[in-house]
Amino acid sequence: MNRQPDMITALYCRLSRDDELQGDSNSIVNQKEILRRYAEENHFPNPRFFVDDGYSGTNFDRPAYQEMMELVEDGVVEAIIVKDHSRLGRNRLVIGQLLEEILEEHNVRYIAVTDNIDSLKGLDDMVAVRDLFNEWYAKDTSKKIRAVWRAKSSAGKRLCNNPPYGYRKDPEDKENWLVDEEAAKVVREIFSLCIAGLGPLQIAKRLRKEQVLNPTAYREAHGLTVGNPTPADPYHWDNKAVAAILERMEYLGHTVNFKSTKKSYKSKKRIKNPPEKWQVIPDTHPAIIEQAQWDRVQELRKNKRRPTKTGKHNMFSGLVECADCGAKLYYCTTNYFEERQDHFVCSNYKSNTGTCSAHFIRAVVLEKLVLEHLQRTIQYVREYESEFVQSMGEKSAADRRKEISTKRRGLSQAQRRMEELDRLFQRLYEDNVSGKISDERFTKLSGGYEAEQKELQEKVAILQAELTGQEEQAMNLDRFLSIVKKYTEIEKLTPTILNEFVEKIIVHAPDKSTGKRVQQVEISYNCIGVIELPDTNETDSKTA
Repeated sequence: MNRQPDMITALYCRLSRDDELQGDSNSIVNQKEILRRYAEENHFPNPRFFVDDGYSGTNFDRPAYQEMMELVEDGVVEAIIVKDHSRLGRNRLVIGQLLEEILEEHNVRYIAVTDNIDSLKGLDDMVAVRDLFNEWYAKDTSKKIRAVWRAKSSAGKRLCNNPPYGYRKDPEDKENWLVDEEAAKVVREIFSLCIAGLGPLQIAKRLRKEQVLNPTAYREAHGLTVGNPTPADPYHWDNKAVAAILERMEYLGHTVNFKSTKKSYKSKKRIKNPPEKWQVIPDTHPAIIEQAQWDRVQELRKNKRRPTKTGKHNMFSGLVECADCGAKLYYCTTNYFEERQDHFVCSNYKSNTGTCSAHFIRAVVLEKLVLEHLQRTIQYVREYESEFVQSMGEKSAADRRKEISTKRRGLSQAQRRMEELDRLFQRLYEDNVSGKISDERFTKLSGGYEAEQKELQEKVAILQAELTGQEEQAMNLDRFLSIVKKYTEIEKLTPTILNEFVEKIIVHAPDKSTGKRVQQVEISYNCIGVIELPDTNETDSKTA
């Protein structure tokens, strides 16, 4: 090779976290010494080290590697020398292209010292075999690491090193999380604002107005590890960051593992796992948010409230349902409406062209009905708590027994049909073997049976899970009672009060059979459902 005075010899070293397990033989110090001595003994000019410490061989977005390849593109690299071939990388396709095209095109000599590879002498077929083995090693290592993670998670350990906003590491035990009260106060405010009817974007604007440091700026200000770039405006809150906080189960005191994964060991991109694939380990650290508040926020997040074209909002939006078709009732308003004219109609009504009737109800009427029922409920619960607890317990047990009975019947039917399909499969197979039915007919019939059986298996799994949950579930009146005890008297209905108490409002179609317009409205409360309040005079006579 014709040498030029300004050409360099690239001595490339790489060590991944997995390679550290192999001991000192692969250490950066050891690699450097081998390469320095080799370059010196063989009189390679201008040796220069390029070191990637802590980078996987399947990842080619390594800083030193990228710098070296830029110099290759610039034509200033005469040779690349590595200790062994696996140091360059563990992806046979990328390495193959690098050796056979890129380095050859730029006239760069490649040497792997301990593997006795030298492109000047020619690359034989064993290089490709080595690439394959190096890739298999990376794949096998990835499997082992995943197994370690699974074992660690099964043992109740968290896989996340950095605690979320609102927590900090315990100085005496790095695996333990403590509540960071300054940040936890902001987390509680975010949840309270959501219950008050504000969406993530509105909450983000509120926090910015209050000059609250966003999570990245807060961590940086407290000398903590920052994964994201430093924001130009430390008080700018992204609505996605607010939404992420509202969805984190960690604030209940639980550890959540396997929230994301990678398609393969070669991919750097992480994809979100569905919640059913998460592994939740309860009560591993102090909670910031109570379960009842968390549950209410998740319900509100399911029914996202979009502003009308006028920009007006109503606190009942997303809570009102049609008794007949189950659809949401739309909030209807214009800039020309007076407050008394704002109303709700069934979303399936569509000006008498849809599949349901209007179920029309004015917003002020709805507010008056809900406030009066809530006031009566709070008064009754305060004065007759023991009677209320007893009646709700009996109602809950009766409702659960009825629902469980229905689901058990459905489960039994599905299981019988699955057994019947197994017998049909067996008979169909025997008929095909004996020649009674053709292969085409067998394929068509068996395909239909398989599809049905798959649906039944999924149905059985869902029913079994629901039955297990319902049979173990006890009516949790304590949460509802604790909310009631927060309020001595409610004179005005606010979004916060509404969302704390009410799960949904069911509006029936008006009845005009008597010549008067009568409309039934049911209020389903959080934790306990629909309440039927007895006449207090009746209760007094029973307890007298």
